[in-house]
Amino acid sequence: MQAPGFWDKPEVSNVKVKEAKNLKDTVAQINGLSQQYGDILDLIEMGYEDNDPAIIPDIRAELDSFEETLEAIRISTLLSGEFDANNAILKLNAGAGGTESCDWCSMLYRMYTRWAERKGFEVQELDFLDGDEAGIKSVTFQINGLNAYGYLKSEKGVHRLVRISPFNAQGKRQTSFVSLDVMPEIEQDLDIEIKDEDIRIDTYRSSGAGGQHINKTSSAIRITHFPTGIVVTCQNERSQFQNKDKAMQMLKSKLYMLKLEEQEEKLSDIRGEVSDIAWGNQIRSYVMQPYKLVKDLRTDVETSNVDAVMDGSIDLFINGYLKMLSTKGAANK
Repeated sequence: MQAPGFWDKPEVSNVKVKEAKNLKDTVAQINGLSQQYGDILDLIEMGYEDNDPAIIPDIRAELDSFEETLEAIRISTLLSGEFDANNAILKLNAGAGGTESCDWCSMLYRMYTRWAERKGFEVQELDFLDGDEAGIKSVTFQINGLNAYGYLKSEKGVHRLVRISPFNAQGKRQTSFVSLDVMPEIEQDLDIEIKDEDIRIDTYRSSGAGGQHINKTSSAIRITHFPTGIVVTCQNERSQFQNKDKAMQMLKSKLYMLKLEEQEEKLSDIRGEVSDIAWGNQIRSYVMQPYKLVKDLRTDVETSNVDAVMDGSIDLFINGYLKMLSTKGAANK
């Protein structure tokens, strides 16, 4: 029998296949752009020959589409991190603000799921905890798609909402906070040692909206890692064993990312982004009253179209953050 080769290793094979598909998709996009560029030139030539100004809106629409695709490709070239191409695991936690923060948590959950839908990505709910009166206390979910982590790593931090709360009888303006943690799904077996005495594994009954993907037996798993204080949960799989396996994978991924951050001497800064879900730690502010404005406090990117942002149009903030990182990287070389 032939000895197992390089390609026979499942984790290596999966990575190589994904890389090949990514390159093939990029080539297809660039070929499509080349074809579209030719079509635009043809339209312009037709307009000149026929002296027909009515063709101008068609040219403008094609040019806008061309520029949008070109910008998307350009932004994707900034995703050169080790795990940027991977799926992303996100965890939203309601902070200071009670019921209002739980409602804000549910609004952000919808925002990210809508963004994923626009990208053609898949959303998989891993853990869900309802608010006491309304909204969501916490939710962990995975977004599957090319470069999901590369895009969404920019969203890690505290998100601040200012609005007239529907839960306030006096109609007063209220400020609420929700933290978002983001990490890549790392499929390969990581060289991370987790000692039995360093963790506690609890089982509990699954909660949330339910449905065919939530097992309502006591199969949900919570793993607490004492040295770091990290807590991971999973209840979406169909058995306790599968939930435990997924939760352990999440814990290893989180510990591995922390190890990398330590090596880059950024651990204290990155932890600080999510350590206190309140004033002074927010990355983005969403103001709905007395005026409308969403502003990223790191890049100064802002928009007054709050409704569009809450419906998933967050690429302007993601792109702004990636450009900032690119500029900083170039300056440090």
